[in-house]
Amino acid sequence: MTIENLSLIQILAILSASAAGGMRIGLPLLIIGIVRLDQLWSNIPFLSSIDPQIIIGILTSWSLFELLGTKKLIGLRIVQIIQLLLSPFVGAFMAIGVARLIDVQITPLWLLGLTGGLLALVLKLVLVGWFFRLGRIPIIVIFIEDFLSAGLVIFALKSPQNGGLIAMMLLWLALRSSTEWKYRFKKKKDNYV
Repeated sequence: MTIENLSLIQILAILSASAAGGMRIGLPLLIIGIVRLDQLWSNIPFLSSIDPQIIIGILTSWSLFELLGTKKLIGLRIVQIIQLLLSPFVGAFMAIGVARLIDVQITPLWLLGLTGGLLALVLKLVLVGWFFRLGRIPIIVIFIEDFLSAGLVIFALKSPQNGGLIAMMLLWLALRSSTEWKYRFKKKKDNYV
């Protein structure tokens, strides 16, 4: 099967899972791993060589650190940097994992991983940009981000239309806010000249 044979529902499910990987690292992989523990890890190239109990332990520890470590500014910075570095890989893993779970038979599987990784990276870059622009993200936004990340994974498996729509809205917001930053930067630069 080629990329042209993908249905819109399958694309939306893959986008939803990749967007979840762009918001958090451990939580989306943990949720999808617990839901499909028997099938998932054997379908993802890198994770298939690691014992599932070790993966679950690592993801649980990291999810707790993402949740509790963001209370202090130094913990939030550490989490943001690690998430920024790993979000393309998690987005790619999520895209490939969900594609395998919903039985997408496609020859260039790396293309789905690349698309998912790029979406996750764009979302994480904008989130990090907002962090550095605002100086401090309110704690309620962090909880909304956790809730949205978990919801996107569940939507990817149960209601891909809604998850894909949310992922597309997040991408639109990310692109919109980045163009707004560019406009403000250019305006500020013109004021100094």
